[in-house]
Amino acid sequence: MAEDGLRIGGLSPGLAVVLNGEDRREGSQRSRLVSYCDDFGDQSVERTLEHIFDLPYKTINQLTCAVNTGVVRSIIKNHFRKYHVDLGSGRDVNGDGVCTTADGCGSQVVGIEESSICGDIRITKPSLLLESHALFSSVRANACVWKGRWMYEVTLESSGVQQLGWATLSCPFSDHKGVGDADDSYAYDGKRVCKWNKGAEAYGQSWVVGDVIGCCIDSDHDEISFYRNGVSLGVAFRGIRKMVPGLGYHPAVSLSQGECCELNFGAYPFKYPVDGFLPIQSPPKVNSFAVHLLCCFSRLLELQHEARVGFGSVEKFRRLKRFASFKELNHPVSQGVSEELFSSLDIETGSAAYIARGPLLSFFLEAFKVHPPHDYTNLDRIIDCFLEIQDSRILFEHLILALSSACKTAVWVLSDFPYSGSYIYLALACHLLRREELMILWWKSADFEYIFEGFLSRKSPNKQDLQSLMPSVWWPGSCEDLSSDSSMVLTTTALSEAINMVEEKHRDLCCLVMQFIPPGDPPQLPGSVFKTFLQNLLLKNRGADRNLPPPGVSSNCVLVSLYTVILHLLSEASTLRGICGWMKSCGANSELDVGFLHRGGQQSFSVGLLLKNDPHRVDFSRLGGSYGHLAKSHPTNDEQEEEVIRWEEGCMDDEDSRVTHFGRLQPCCCSSYDSDFAKISKHPIRYMAKSARGHCSSIQERSAHVAAECSAENLNDEIEDKPGTSDQSESQFDFRPMQQMRIIPPRDINLSPATLKEEELLDAMLLLYHLGVAPNFKQASSYIARQSQSIALLEETDKQIREKANGEQAKRLKEARSVYREEVMDCVRHCAWYRISLFSRWKQRGMYAACMWIVQLLLILSKWDSIFIYVPEYYLETLVDSFHVLRKSDPPFVHPAIFMKQGLASFSISVLVQYKEFLAVFEHNEAAIQRMPKALLSAFDNRSWVPVTNILVRLCKGSSFGSSKRGESSSSVVFQKLLRDACVQDEELFSAFLNRLFNTLSWSMTEFSVSIREMQENYQVVEFQQRKCSVIFDLSCNLARVLEFCTREIPQAFLSGADTNLRRLTELIVFILNQLTSSVDPEFLDLSIRRPGQSPEKVNGGMILGPLAGIILNLLDARQEADCGDHNDIVNIFASMDCAETVLRGFYLLEYNWAGLVKGVDDISKLKQLETLSSLLICQKESQEFEGMVCAGESNSDDNICCICYACEANAQFVPCSHSSCFGCITRHLLNCQRCFFCNATVTEVVRTEAEAANTA
Repeated sequence: MAEDGLRIGGLSPGLAVVLNGEDRREGSQRSRLVSYCDDFGDQSVERTLEHIFDLPYKTINQLTCAVNTGVVRSIIKNHFRKYHVDLGSGRDVNGDGVCTTADGCGSQVVGIEESSICGDIRITKPSLLLESHALFSSVRANACVWKGRWMYEVTLESSGVQQLGWATLSCPFSDHKGVGDADDSYAYDGKRVCKWNKGAEAYGQSWVVGDVIGCCIDSDHDEISFYRNGVSLGVAFRGIRKMVPGLGYHPAVSLSQGECCELNFGAYPFKYPVDGFLPIQSPPKVNSFAVHLLCCFSRLLELQHEARVGFGSVEKFRRLKRFASFKELNHPVSQGVSEELFSSLDIETGSAAYIARGPLLSFFLEAFKVHPPHDYTNLDRIIDCFLEIQDSRILFEHLILALSSACKTAVWVLSDFPYSGSYIYLALACHLLRREELMILWWKSADFEYIFEGFLSRKSPNKQDLQSLMPSVWWPGSCEDLSSDSSMVLTTTALSEAINMVEEKHRDLCCLVMQFIPPGDPPQLPGSVFKTFLQNLLLKNRGADRNLPPPGVSSNCVLVSLYTVILHLLSEASTLRGICGWMKSCGANSELDVGFLHRGGQQSFSVGLLLKNDPHRVDFSRLGGSYGHLAKSHPTNDEQEEEVIRWEEGCMDDEDSRVTHFGRLQPCCCSSYDSDFAKISKHPIRYMAKSARGHCSSIQERSAHVAAECSAENLNDEIEDKPGTSDQSESQFDFRPMQQMRIIPPRDINLSPATLKEEELLDAMLLLYHLGVAPNFKQASSYIARQSQSIALLEETDKQIREKANGEQAKRLKEARSVYREEVMDCVRHCAWYRISLFSRWKQRGMYAACMWIVQLLLILSKWDSIFIYVPEYYLETLVDSFHVLRKSDPPFVHPAIFMKQGLASFSISVLVQYKEFLAVFEHNEAAIQRMPKALLSAFDNRSWVPVTNILVRLCKGSSFGSSKRGESSSSVVFQKLLRDACVQDEELFSAFLNRLFNTLSWSMTEFSVSIREMQENYQVVEFQQRKCSVIFDLSCNLARVLEFCTREIPQAFLSGADTNLRRLTELIVFILNQLTSSVDPEFLDLSIRRPGQSPEKVNGGMILGPLAGIILNLLDARQEADCGDHNDIVNIFASMDCAETVLRGFYLLEYNWAGLVKGVDDISKLKQLETLSSLLICQKESQEFEGMVCAGESNSDDNICCICYACEANAQFVPCSHSSCFGCITRHLLNCQRCFFCNATVTEVVRTEAEAANTA
């Protein structure tokens, strides 16, 4: 340590010191011999100044006055510049090999050539931040190169389709062609992982948001190469055509819609410069001078540091007056250096931004220390010194922007853990912004929100990054070395700590913004600035959940980071201690040491959050429909919007089962249920061996204990797994409030709508989850599914290799095994990343508490329909999605039965009914028994039919034709009886449900048939279309199973009364069979509906044929049990449909191979009934044909025949229009439409004709 400090200071013990000059590209300057024996003890100030400014011995003559700022500036001008002759030198903008087109002002700045823009590219920031607002846009720079080695950098603000590279003027741009799509045009595309030159070839790595792509061209060797975050991707193109002066290669980019990137041609220092390659835009000439001055400042600070820690030689020199003390020189030298630095920046345009992003940022980081303990003392000295100079404000603005930009591009480096990623930049920014003057400077800047988003950015790794972060992986059942298990636990634990450190700094920064009081009159409460930022961010990201988001949306990592910050604010109370003192004076809940989500007791929620037409939420659907529709059909008034709903926690539960934070039964997030998890966390490897094969391995957390009581006394003492702590003392590292913060007396507080409220934070957090977090969990679920599939394939391949160890087939199997193994390892790494970045234990606790809070709110609001319909859909979607995430966690956050007891299950029934333990709780739950059957039938509509169908199928599972496990799995005899009773007791409800069921099944089979035909016409099975066919087919099978249940349990709905239902049912059966027989052969059908990895025994055409056969057999059984005169004749109805050949003589029902589907003796015997029905249909059909011939001979008149079905007599009329049709056609039509199908008049009544009425009588 001592040697390093002396080396930095420029000293070394001995009789002489050889100080080498600046070793720049021009080479070593000269050596200077400095003796400290001559005149020992004299002129200590002069010798110290020589050391600080790196001057030869006795360059500075004896001073005749005290050292002040003027003396220091004189030394810099007269001596410093003389002995550093390279200061102020720089390459000309138009150097040899590069040509820049001047703008209208004569400036030679490299930028965008606006005349080259094709499409719609907008420069959203002066720093060449480009965004495409067209489907495909391209643009060139106004500079070209033809000789030498050049580069420029592209920072990715989005990670979609972009083509980055070089193009000549002859490269045409169009709506479909851009960089890389023509001769002399070369590009790299990290989204599709390829390079482009008239065509695409595999190249490089996939890129992510925050990547810095270096685009390099070597005109001397005719090569183009690309770098990702400073790592070479290899030479992309060789033998490019040589160009002539003035006609060279231009930097060029092509962006698809919504894509965004920032170009840097050299206006700022490169983040990852490549040796031998120069920037197209030369750095400002003052850069070298600024670097040397900042080095002088560093040597000044180093003297103070060496003296403070007591370095032997320096301390000896100081005592012998060889060196002057730091206190004597600190102020004049630092002030003189600063003034000289800022005055030099005014000479050259753009130099302030360059210096701030390069030398100044490095200088601040060096003074602050990259790793804790940070040197706050030195940093404060620098800030104080700079702030004394008015011209420093512009430099601080650029410095804050530079820190924000660095947070976007910061990478995770294993060797730097846990202080990796953007930690150091966030820590420095937080310390700077504790100065109210700098906070105001940031707040007043035009880029305040853009910079804030940059601070909240957190770069995600790609496949190669994860491989370097987790070189060894392990999964349950793997054959990897056991050391891989321990290695993975260590690396993931370190990565988890690094993420916690970054998240902690995110919270510190947000808390600084929350406590910031913007200057103005009248004064506002803390939180107004943060609230405005939050609202604008949500407004900006309204379309982030679309398949094709609109331009301008934020990066997903920003939404996730902000969600994490708010979740911690609402769940963990410690963060609010330093910023919420004003809430106590405002009469807020005094339990501020307890997180908002855990306070319990009386709860409240402002109705205005739901009823007001806030711009950032107007586009989101509500439970009752769109906001515009609700505003017209159920308008609200100002008085309603000001209402506040209050309730007592647990008021909707029974007294015995009530779960409250202060009651006998406490929520899982705040009770002592989790002692088992603590044991698991102590032995993560032992537990991972027991984990399910399909899940990623368990990650050891800092602590697993979340069993804390929700009280002000012990909450923060017992929750040991709160994210982020360090070896720093509390005063140095923990959140510290802003310096010079103003305290506003209660009488001056402006309680305006801008005041930040916890309910608003909760509302915003739910929307942030919907927009940002849910897609990540969806992606994680996809990796888990891929991991399970790949593990199965890997194990099957290992089995085949063991059985067939020789030959060419064994070689191919080993190659396949290698591919499967790489796929498994990639999935394991991604699962681990998502787990530790999104799902640490404190986040699970917060998610669970938020779920409980929203459940209570929705249950309370359900009592007021006029308000409940205004609840945004994302409330319910976030609740259900969070429940699934908590349920799938490994290990589970709570025991399965706890979900039911604490109210979460009612919002995710479709999943819970799959499991016997949950189903058993449902069957003993009084509320579920009373409400769920009718609720399911009512909820079967255009929006909820899919989950309702899944629930019904799972409740009735095992009771259908061809089911191999009757009464087992998740079937419920209790709910089957309840559903039957509900249908019988409420005929109107069942009639509406049956009508929607018929319509939905008809639609799904039509969609399936169309998709099948599309694939047949193209003579290939496209992955997307196959997936679509598979999904629609599964839905159709489930709908058919529900219909089969109805015919078995309520056959009278089809056999008694009007024959409308029976006719619709038979038409639907005929329609489905016609679609299957006419559109596709059996082999192509099975291929279309089967997903990769699914066996033919489980997925085949019998999945839809079984329910159809069951429907027919159910009605035949019911027909035999009923009296002959009291039911509709199923044989006559089928015969009238002209379907005997299609239904029963065809391949699908009589000749289908039922062996794989039908296993029970009862089902096999029932198949014989189909043959009997076939015979009856044939006889009935022949009889009807004979009667038709007789009737045709007697009369040729068809005036009284229904013109809709041409099968029955027109025996009914619409009122008031009097149009006639048969009663069956009219009845069916009125189920879905109340208008006449002839004249579109509104129907008020249907009357039968006199002849029909007489026959009925």
